[in-house]
Amino acid sequence: QVQLVESGGGLVQAGGSLRLSCAASGRTFSSYAMGWFRQAPRKEREFVAAISWSGGNTYYADSVKGRFTISRDNAKNTVYLQMTSLKPEDTAVYYCAASRITTAQAMGVARSLEVWGQGTLVTVSS
Repeated sequence: QVQLVESGGGLVQAGGSLRLSCAASGRTFSSYAMGWFRQAPRKEREFVAAISWSGGNTYYADSVKGRFTISRDNAKNTVYLQMTSLKPEDTAVYYCAASRITTAQAMGVARSLEVWGQGTLVTVSS
């Protein structure tokens, strides 16, 4: 089972950009579908984006479609979330997650995933 470590969070002004990274340990990374989720203060965790094990298929929440891009580099065991045109409502702790059971397409409605990172905080100021 992989272990996940997110990085790249920080403080950015509205309209700015950030790129989050999620580095995975282990030699089976390429067999996992990967996803990004976020949890804002006093709100439930929500799906942001997901990518299939090959990187050939990506899925996004409507709230980030056209602004965020998920990608992965299986040679580097890393998944990325490029965030542009950031809004104050994007402020949250962002988590990456991995699954060999749930497909990327189903991550938006999955109740649980096998592996989670510890999260990285993104704060967007107005």
